[in-house]
Amino acid sequence: MVIRLSKISMVMAIALFASLVAFGNITDYGSNFAFVHHVFLMDTIFPDATIKYRAIEAEWLHHVGYIGIITLETLTAIICWVAGFKLLAVRNESAKIFNKSKNLAVISLTLGFLTWQVAFMSVGGEWFGMWMSKQWNGVPDAFRFFITIILVLIYLVQPEKDEDSSS
Repeated sequence: MVIRLSKISMVMAIALFASLVAFGNITDYGSNFAFVHHVFLMDTIFPDATIKYRAIEAEWLHHVGYIGIITLETLTAIICWVAGFKLLAVRNESAKIFNKSKNLAVISLTLGFLTWQVAFMSVGGEWFGMWMSKQWNGVPDAFRFFITIILVLIYLVQPEKDEDSSS
C-alpha cells in the first residue's frame, strides 16, 4: 500500500506543479509572454550566430506558441489530477486493476515530458538557440522539469504485485 500511495502522491505532485506553472502563465501572461517573444525573435542569442534566419518576427505567432504551451501545461495538470484521483480510488484493488488504472497517469506524464522536452528543450533550446541567451534561457529549468517527470513515469510503470498471503 505504501508504494501505491507513493506513486499516487508523485502523480499528484506533478499535477500540482503543472497547475502552478499553467496558473502563473495565465495570470501573469505579459511577463511570461516576454520569454516566448524573445526566444522566437532570437534577439538575445550570440550576435554572430548563423541560425538567426530561424527567428519568427510575427507577434501573433508568438501568442499562438505561448497559448499552445499554456494549453499543454494545463492539459498535463488536468489529466494528472484525474489520473491521480483515479489511482487513489483503486488503491485497494488487485494489482491487475491498479496496473490497468495507470494508463491515464502514463498519458499525462508523457504529455508533461513532451511539453518540456520538445517545446522547451528541442524547439526553444535547439531550434531557436535559447541556450545562447543569458536573459531568456529556459533550458536548465526545462531539463529539471522533464527529468523529474520521466523519473516519476519510470517509477509509476513498475508493475504492482498482489501480496502473497502464503508468506
